[in-house]
Amino acid sequence: MKKLAAGNWKMNGTAASLAEVQALLAAHPAPKCEMLLCPPATLLAQMAWAAKGSVLAVGGQDCHAKASGAHTGDISAAMLKDAGAAYVILGHSERRADHGETDAQVRAKAEAALAAGLVAVVCVGETEAQRDAGTTLDVIDSQLAGSVPEATAATLVVAYEPVWAIGTGRTPTLAEIAEVHAFLRARLTDRFGADAAGVRLLYGGSVKPSNAAEIFGLPNVDGALVGGASLKAADFGAIVAALSAA
Repeated sequence: MKKLAAGNWKMNGTAASLAEVQALLAAHPAPKCEMLLCPPATLLAQMAWAAKGSVLAVGGQDCHAKASGAHTGDISAAMLKDAGAAYVILGHSERRADHGETDAQVRAKAEAALAAGLVAVVCVGETEAQRDAGTTLDVIDSQLAGSVPEATAATLVVAYEPVWAIGTGRTPTLAEIAEVHAFLRARLTDRFGADAAGVRLLYGGSVKPSNAAEIFGLPNVDGALVGGASLKAADFGAIVAALSAA
């Protein structure tokens, strides 16, 4: 199983930002891990073209559950695939919070992604209130059961992103990360059997060059879903290097 360094550009970036892609590929032409960047939809095709023939995979940040139709402003999984995407992030906490996405909706989108030939990166994670209330694993369990479709290890990635750690500079303790990732692996094993060992589990939540190595040293952490640090080749490259060395 090849580890995965995934970057989520969120609502950031213009055509000028693609220079960071060239810088990243120049510095890391053959890393030991897989690299993935998920830019805004306006840059997807351009980034896919810039990365063509390289080790960098490109993905979308969301997709609609329907293959086509009267859904103004939405993008289908097939359209992402056509634009050059290989992955799509689904159920990110910002989508769940800003757009009220439910587990059922996330699962429907994931099923659409799989049908279109994309790898689904399904996100789960608790809020600060849920962490403080001691219900983290209950929340994760419910999200995992409701959001993850029937899939194979090759078509599914699960990302644990504690909501309170995204973009705040705060991170859980190593023990807290390890606990959730062990729980995820156990639950996936209960559902998928031996195939679950090949499902990559990513940690996301203020991952940066300064803490990447220690996080990647934990069991059941198969990479990272990186936010702000993925926007700059130097920062994301340092995370890629840490994962390659893990």
